[in-house]
Amino acid sequence: MNFLRTLASNLGAFLAAYGGWGLMAISALDSSVVPMPGVNDLLLIHLSARLPLRMPLYVLATTVGSVLGAYVMFALGYGGRRMVRRRTAQERSGRVRRWLEQNDFLSVLVISLLPPPAPFKLFLVTAGAMRVRPWRFGMALLVGRGVRFGIEGFLAVRYGEQAEAYLRNHFAGATLALAGAAVLLYLIFRKIRKSTPPEPDTDSSSRS
Repeated sequence: MNFLRTLASNLGAFLAAYGGWGLMAISALDSSVVPMPGVNDLLLIHLSARLPLRMPLYVLATTVGSVLGAYVMFALGYGGRRMVRRRTAQERSGRVRRWLEQNDFLSVLVISLLPPPAPFKLFLVTAGAMRVRPWRFGMALLVGRGVRFGIEGFLAVRYGEQAEAYLRNHFAGATLALAGAAVLLYLIFRKIRKSTPPEPDTDSSSRS
């Protein structure tokens, strides 16, 4: 464990010198095999505060890197489906698995918004094991991670380096509120969609 921490620290310091490309690499590693909790967030804030006009590019780099790294964990779960499903069955209730199967987009969106210590990587592996559709998985991550990192970039531009302290005090509550709002909007959308009657098949009626 100490070796991993040292490796993550050295890698983070090395990649930080490469600006946006380093930010993308750090985010990819953090979402996959080398945990770097908070490094990409802090570097995003630092770079966005120093060069506000490049903030959208830094947010994009962080988001894309995080999604690419998440696909590594997704692929591990997809390839090791039996093992992960057995472990999931022991650790999670059947209701959780059914929720993931029926609400895959919402589930990925919410977990991508939540701050640590949310079990992000375990969820990514489980999503692969449960055969969540890869394109829906990626789209949900793009939305969730994009919103999260976009908030960080906006606060960095507005408050400068003070955004780090601001996020430390308020970001968890803000992301939880965003996740709750995402769940509520999704449930409202599903209810409206279910209550909307299907359109009649005009071709069939004209043939009859």
